[in-house]
Amino acid sequence: MNKDELKRLTEIARDIRIHIIKMLAAAGSGHPGGSLSMAEILSYLYFKEMRIDPENPAKEDRDRFLLSKGHAAPGLYAALALKGFFPEEDLLSLRKIDSHLQGHPHRVDTPGVEASTGSLGQGLSMAVGMAIGLGLSKIDADVFSLIGDGESQEGQIWEAAMTAGFRKVDNLCVFLDYNDLQIDGRVSEIKNIAPVKEKWQAFNWHVLEIDGHNLTEIENAVAEFKKTTAKPTMIIAKTTKGKGVSFMEDQVDWHGQAPSPEQAEIALKELNNG
Repeated sequence: MNKDELKRLTEIARDIRIHIIKMLAAAGSGHPGGSLSMAEILSYLYFKEMRIDPENPAKEDRDRFLLSKGHAAPGLYAALALKGFFPEEDLLSLRKIDSHLQGHPHRVDTPGVEASTGSLGQGLSMAVGMAIGLGLSKIDADVFSLIGDGESQEGQIWEAAMTAGFRKVDNLCVFLDYNDLQIDGRVSEIKNIAPVKEKWQAFNWHVLEIDGHNLTEIENAVAEFKKTTAKPTMIIAKTTKGKGVSFMEDQVDWHGQAPSPEQAEIALKELNNG
């Protein structure tokens, strides 16, 4: 991508993070760490890669994105609002009674959400099914999904991985948000999922490893996915939980704790000056 596009996508990732902080501070609850860590991936997919139309969200040949780690919904909601699926002012209704923006994505209520997720492991299974269905229907569309590293301790992730690899589902691209933190501590200390690359390769996936905050590496990995045949693609994205807010970065306490108004003010100042 050229410098102007890189600058645009970097600014969108920053805006996603700004909205995440504002939403969680207003709600008084939610999950900042894993929402902040995936901002560049969302920026690239929603504003460069995916064929989607907010004016026609059910278009048959649209690309699909499924957030399997549904607790990171604030990041998804921010991307959808910035893309124009609903007004940005709706974001401050996060987790409120009767809001269409609940703590986990809800397909029926929220424009642009492809699947209701939150029970960890299930989103990837739905993504595999959608990708298979599109192929059987001869519809030229890709399915993208994002899973967590703590989520990768779930058996259903590996059932889905086995199915997609066996069926050679090459219109499926999955990002692993690999920040090595889950609700109780280090993934590597609670139930280590390593060696990650070798495991996905064993399930017949094309596997890439990138810096999940580097937009150029994200672009190159997606381009390689587009050229890959007879295998689904796994992009292992090394990220920092809480990225962009210094006191949240790589801190397990910010997995599921909303910032106070004072903390939000400090975070927003950092993001706006970053």
